[in-house]
Amino acid sequence: MPVASTPTPAAPAGGPNRRQLLAAGLSLAAAGPALAQSAAPAGYPNKPVRLIVPFPPGGGNDVIARVVGQKLGERLGQSVVIDNRGGGNGTIGLAALAQSAPDGYTLAVGAAGPMAVNPSLYEKLPYDPLRDFASITNMVNFPLLLVTHPSVPARTVRDLVELAKARPNALFYASPGSGNSGHLAGELFNSMAKVSITHVPYKGQGPALADLLAGQVQMLYSSIPSVMQHVQQGRLNAIAVGSAQRIASLPNVPTIAETIPGYEAYSWVGMVAPKGTPREIVARLHREIVDILKQKDVEDKLVGEGAIPVGDTPEQFAAYIAAEITKWGAVVKSANIKAD
Repeated sequence: MPVASTPTPAAPAGGPNRRQLLAAGLSLAAAGPALAQSAAPAGYPNKPVRLIVPFPPGGGNDVIARVVGQKLGERLGQSVVIDNRGGGNGTIGLAALAQSAPDGYTLAVGAAGPMAVNPSLYEKLPYDPLRDFASITNMVNFPLLLVTHPSVPARTVRDLVELAKARPNALFYASPGSGNSGHLAGELFNSMAKVSITHVPYKGQGPALADLLAGQVQMLYSSIPSVMQHVQQGRLNAIAVGSAQRIASLPNVPTIAETIPGYEAYSWVGMVAPKGTPREIVARLHREIVDILKQKDVEDKLVGEGAIPVGDTPEQFAAYIAAEITKWGAVVKSANIKAD
């Protein structure tokens, strides 16, 4: 069935690496096979399922929600209604999920920002990402791409580190705003490379990218689709990706980890439900979504968006969220990052 869309006005703004986490998650997932074999309650679903996207339409989270939601609706035999609830760096949408009935008819995109970063950015959140939600699966990772203006005399991460050490605080990297994944990726780079590259926050990706292209700032940690055209036209240099391994869409671009071991910076997009959602429903949704992620047309679409399909177990995803909260919390504290 097609994905329906209910527009909702935007509300006002209010560690370990992946391989280690997956290994650790195996022990947590001991109950996984039994869970996966459970059947959802008879008759589920018998009405449309609402999928909250805690961001405005058009971004990476929204794209993933619509790609997966379309297929999920077909498999469930009911429409999946996309409900965009932007605001508060994702807090508005996830607060709505936390207050929803745990019956499998309201789900949400659980993304890196509102799930893993907000607990450190805000003194008080209207939800607890570990206690208030049932993890279903991490659908995709979006590795961030480090790009520089052609005027920067560095073509590798090693060159960039040497340049930054020779010119402390003289290089500037842009981000779409304080606390954004690009901001945190830059602070993690500073910490692990032991350099001082100055952060310049903007009001969104567009202004940040415009100033980078004009040479007003030197660097940007960005989602891949938003900068690839400029890389292909020679207006920006692709230095490295933040994934643990090189990615299929950019096989000749090295990882930051090849020079700075252990470095990983992703924006990820998972699926969560309210706490107390029956295990059988979580198992059904997990099974369907993981199968969807394996379909060639879906995989091709996701890879084309610069994403890496994941599809881990609910237990592994919960462990990953906990580790990400710890990892990015340390970065936020060390860099004294405050929410805009």
